[in-house]
Amino acid sequence: MNFLDGALFPENQDKLVITAAPYGPEWLPSDFPEDIAVSMDDQVQKAVDCYNAGATVLHVHCREADGKGSKRLSKFNELLAKLRVAVPDMVLQVGGSISFAPESDGEKAKWLSDDTRHMLAELTPTPDQVTVVVNTVQMNLVEQMEPADLEGTSISEPTTYNAYREMTVPGGPGWVEEHVKRLTAKGIQSAFQFGNINSFESFERMVRRGAYMGPLCLNWVAIGGGSDAPNIYNLANFLRAVPNGTKLTLESTMRNVLPVNMMAIAMGLHVRCGIEDNLWTQDRKAKMSTAKQVEQLVRISREFGRPAATGKEARKILQIGTFYSTIEETLEKNGFAPNRKPVRALLQAAE
Repeated sequence: MNFLDGALFPENQDKLVITAAPYGPEWLPSDFPEDIAVSMDDQVQKAVDCYNAGATVLHVHCREADGKGSKRLSKFNELLAKLRVAVPDMVLQVGGSISFAPESDGEKAKWLSDDTRHMLAELTPTPDQVTVVVNTVQMNLVEQMEPADLEGTSISEPTTYNAYREMTVPGGPGWVEEHVKRLTAKGIQSAFQFGNINSFESFERMVRRGAYMGPLCLNWVAIGGGSDAPNIYNLANFLRAVPNGTKLTLESTMRNVLPVNMMAIAMGLHVRCGIEDNLWTQDRKAKMSTAKQVEQLVRISREFGRPAATGKEARKILQIGTFYSTIEETLEKNGFAPNRKPVRALLQAAE
């Protein structure tokens, strides 16, 4: 991305798109009973609360009646159908991990099989986005967390802590290309998740080969443990790589979330918050609901002079439903340089 003179002025930036992640599949309801929704009605109400607070993208996971993260697509279908009625203008973004929580004590936290994740393209009603990871990496969720972040929660238990410490994200090249192909065929936008520059470089090569032809809606997932640490040097390195047409959301974990989001607001990028990422106020004196986190970002963004987008505006900013027909169009629309042509052949043609 290029930051020319005036790039930090709100009149030269998109309105702020706020993604809310209120379902927190890694937590048990007992970890934050005041805010973790279990019943289907309460899960829907959580979306309504976040939308009313100012969020326009909803990162969707789903719980069973016993409070555990659901791995049943039928349960997701039920929730999506109710969300389409309750928050019709919200961008519904299904988390591609489905539920990574361990099934029982001592088991690893893991993402579901490749075939199961492919089935997200068959969800009915169709979500607007599904998150897609690129490259298989370590996803040690707890590496950057402090003991006080987890005190009194289920993740502080040694077996659960170790399960999340040892988690990996499967995202091999064959699976990614097939997954994107299936999502595109159903009119679902791929929301790509990158923990570092290496995964973005692999993605760019995918685009240059024609394996993805659409707008670039990306998350920089700065959570450590196999991904970038949330600091300005890593962010600047990532920003240099992504083209100007990118709609980039910054994502981090625990008390890094707010300062990272403040950088995003100032720089014209977009933000994500919610209990999936962070439970705490910045002084860690109390837990903070997802809706309250959204309200905080709306308030801060207003101070920057940058209003939050409405649902309809967020859809337009993210170009929901837009796809391209050629590699060349994809590169041009997103601000990439065109593919290289053989230099010797060009010289010979000129002669």
